[in-house]
Amino acid sequence: MDLQNIDQSIGIFDSGVGGVSVLWDIRQLMPHEHLFFFGDNANAPYGTKRPEEVKARCMDIVHKMLQLPVKAVVIACNTASSVAAKSIREEVSIPVIAMEPALKPAHEIRQGGKILVLATPVTLALPKFQNLYALYGEGAEAIPCPGLMDLVEQEDMDAAEQYLKSIFSAYDHEQLDAVVLGCTHYVFLRQIASSILPEHTAVIDGNLGTARQLRRVLAERNLLRTEGEGSISFHTSGDEQIIVPRMKRLMERMRQMECRT
Repeated sequence: MDLQNIDQSIGIFDSGVGGVSVLWDIRQLMPHEHLFFFGDNANAPYGTKRPEEVKARCMDIVHKMLQLPVKAVVIACNTASSVAAKSIREEVSIPVIAMEPALKPAHEIRQGGKILVLATPVTLALPKFQNLYALYGEGAEAIPCPGLMDLVEQEDMDAAEQYLKSIFSAYDHEQLDAVVLGCTHYVFLRQIASSILPEHTAVIDGNLGTARQLRRVLAERNLLRTEGEGSISFHTSGDEQIIVPRMKRLMERMRQMECRT
């Protein structure tokens, strides 16, 4: 089932709705592609689960996507990328695009101040992030954010704003060069974070870089659709009548956020 052709879908998955923020960037860069998004809402969150549980869920999702089939897979989740990307790549021949917290770009714009990296406890504890931190962690502080993803899942943006205010209140805002949103769910809070922080503090995520890497890989393999109408389909392991409309609302939220920047 690993034979690919240009008209097959791209499979994109996350523990829940956060990966919709990645889906948005992929759609903007590659409007002709067919995109199959899957949120594992019945098993969310991943960020507080044992790595073995997360890996097993990811492998199951990818194997089901291969039956569609898909021509590439995007792991639209920092936790799942850290836990499962290596194992998935060892099992399949199609491109597998993973994510990591955008600490390197934050490091590159640092002006001697502080960088805050917001992510799930699992993402921050795993070797992938520790290795990244060893290279680009000067002036950076990792902040585990249990429960923040759940607030986004519930679309409780007011509570999420209070959560962020509580985190940021512990720091001198004038000394903050960058805040890294190290979970795809947190990207929906980018505008809120920017409104709390000074104008000079960059709020950075890895979504666009992931979308660009996907486009590069597809182009290299002659799998990039450059014409024809694209499509998006939403799927979930949770209650489709509740979750799919939520995914569509969050796509609209991304559109509105882009319009205001």
